Amino acid sequence: MADSDLSTQTTTPPADTTKASPLRCFLGSTVAGGLSFLAYRLTSAIALTFANKPITSDNITAQNIGAAVRTLVIGIVALGAGIFGIAALGLFALGIQLTIQRLTGKSDAPTSEGG
Repeated sequence: MADSDLSTQTTTPPADTTKASPLRCFLGSTVAGGLSFLAYRLTSAIALTFANKPITSDNITAQNIGAAVRTLVIGIVALGAGIFGIAALGLFALGIQLTIQRLTGKSDAPTSEGG
């Protein structure tokens, strides 16, 4: 009985009515670039803080764990900066592509042939 209920449900997501426009791409690129720059500055500040405050312990295990945690913290923030930077570049490139398509009159809209 539970199987018949699952088979009647549709799995198609609702249609998104918003379309990509060059303005939206460039605005998104600006936001992502700003977040990337802020994360980069945060990475630099964290690294500088960690460099100025060495681990003060005689226990080798505590030193190893402290070094691992510091590496993970810097790595995660740097990864965020890189992800936002790549997203900014991708959105900027998409905005350029859409602008060129609008200027040349070409559209990549899918056709209903062979559907």
